[in-house]
Amino acid sequence: MNVMTTMIILCSVVFQKPSVYDFSFTTLDGEKKELSAFKGKPMLLVNTASKCGFTKQYEELQQLHEQYGEDLVVIGFPSDNFGGQEFDNNEEIAEFCEKNFGVTFLLSEKINVKGEDIDPLFSYLTQAENPDFTGEIKWNFEKFLIDADGKLTHRYRSKTSPLDKTILSEI
Repeated sequence: MNVMTTMIILCSVVFQKPSVYDFSFTTLDGEKKELSAFKGKPMLLVNTASKCGFTKQYEELQQLHEQYGEDLVVIGFPSDNFGGQEFDNNEEIAEFCEKNFGVTFLLSEKINVKGEDIDPLFSYLTQAENPDFTGEIKWNFEKFLIDADGKLTHRYRSKTSPLDKTILSEI
């Protein structure tokens, strides 16, 4: 390999844009999960809250998980960034979600999805190019649809149901 080829390879590694696969999260159970484990499958990433007017969307997210479980990874990211609408600890969140909505899809530990302490994944998601919009999350239950190649393809505001035909047509 000549010097020029080596320089090109090094530059492509150093200046490579980050990917969703570069991130990980910790589940409510304390297990670390790498998003790279889901390569080849689309993902729907949602910032959630247990005491929000949109909390009923947990039921719809569970339906998506059950219907498309082999073909779609649904992950909820509980957050208390909007109106104090999330429980104080992960155990309360897990109990609420299981008892009220039968949630079996993946849930992360409670994180921040905006502000100075924003989780790195959500910093990436809110700045990543997509055909819809970028910028700070406005409220609970915003949805980020990642394609099977790890590209953020769509972002949906809170009012969009997880079962909306625009989301279903992309799965």
